[in-house]
Amino acid sequence: QKEDIEVTLLPAGHCPGSVMFLFEGENGTVLYTGDFRLAKGEAARMELLHSGTRVKDIQSVYLDTTFCDPKFYHIPSREECLNGILELVRSWTSLTRYHVVWLNCKAAYGYEYLFINLSEELGIKVHVNKLGMFRNMPEILYHVTTDRRTQIHACRHPRDDECFRGNRLPCGMTCQNGTPLHIISIKPSTMWFGERIK
Repeated sequence: QKEDIEVTLLPAGHCPGSVMFLFEGENGTVLYTGDFRLAKGEAARMELLHSGTRVKDIQSVYLDTTFCDPKFYHIPSREECLNGILELVRSWTSLTRYHVVWLNCKAAYGYEYLFINLSEELGIKVHVNKLGMFRNMPEILYHVTTDRRTQIHACRHPRDDECFRGNRLPCGMTCQNGTPLHIISIKPSTMWFGERIK
């Protein structure tokens, strides 16, 4: 038996290139997604999810996501998380230019929103090991740098935690102009919310 099915890829907002699949055929419409991160109102702006003025009638939704578990009953919005990190980074980096922040990011991608917003709000570029991984995301290139003399680092090393305990950044920086660095570590992690109770 043959049936024509239309497949539409919709942005999942999780990390660059992440998508949700919308399958439409004679037997109905199905939405399949892995991890996704959509702010309130974002789905309303996805034209391909709508038919005329209303959302398409979706019969089934398949979720293959890390956080489809009751223990993740509340994950703060991306904006709430950004504001908390921004407040902490601003208060620390404003003490002296030797007060630096290490963003202990476990994955290679998915933190672009954070890097761009910190850079825009504070006027400080984020140090990364290499720029090549962002070559297909030109909007972030203005906000990241390979210059280690910045106050915000997202550089990585196989033994990141060990480096931090030695009061040095994963890139090896321990001081600037002979002055020791004062380093705080921020670990952006959704998993943290699953380990907390109400």
